Amino acid sequence: MIKILFIGDIIGSPGRLAVAKLLPDLKNKYQVDLTIANGENLAGGLGITPDTANDIISSGVDVVTTGNHVWDKKEIIKYIDEDNRILRPANYPEGAPGKGFMFYRLSQTHNATVAILNLSGCVFMQNLDSPFHVANKIVSMLRGTTKIIIVDFHAEATAEKIALGRYLDGQVSAVLGTHTHVQTADESIFPGGTAFITDVGMTGPKESIIGTKIDLIVTRFRTQMPVKFEVPKGDVIFCAVLIEIDPNTGKAISIERLQELFHQP
Repeated sequence: MIKILFIGDIIGSPGRLAVAKLLPDLKNKYQVDLTIANGENLAGGLGITPDTANDIISSGVDVVTTGNHVWDKKEIIKYIDEDNRILRPANYPEGAPGKGFMFYRLSQTHNATVAILNLSGCVFMQNLDSPFHVANKIVSMLRGTTKIIIVDFHAEATAEKIALGRYLDGQVSAVLGTHTHVQTADESIFPGGTAFITDVGMTGPKESIIGTKIDLIVTRFRTQMPVKFEVPKGDVIFCAVLIEIDPNTGKAISIERLQELFHQP
């Protein structure tokens, strides 16, 4: 069996530090074969830079997915074409830098290849190409190489996430929701063998509102005035899922929610 660890949206330096401290032991404990993490909030809570991406890669993350904040830091725009370990949603229009999927070759122990596909939702999000149409096209192509396919669906609406999971059931190994930063308790294996969770959660400050200072977000809701997002200090909640997959069929055998508390010094 192949074990894949997927880490929810990593928020700023507190999230990156938690990954550095917790990931090595988690990979050893669960005998993880591949680690994927959503990194669109690595740099100060909004966006990703080459340095912050390399920070978590050096901590043991193999593939970095993103979402609607992928272009928030201009440094990534050129770099994303140079590092094939960083993905952006595949349903961005033609001409956008980077790519939305990749193949990752596992160790010779498994002699298997995993495909990772990054998609963004459209409900309450940017008006991108339909994730359903794009997934339909790309998944068919990916299955020509491997049956083991992991989808990061970076979306706002719960119904849209579940609908894509059901639509792709039996075609991919897992559809994992990101973006809303709150870990949901609906992890399951659909009838066709696809693992699903509406949202993996975040790896960021516990005392926050989805990774941002509480008073700033409360003020924004109270006054409807724009505020500068800031990542608070303090203990970090580390959210992830562990998926076990049959390499012969590409079907998920299990999905388990993981949640660790890292006490930041």
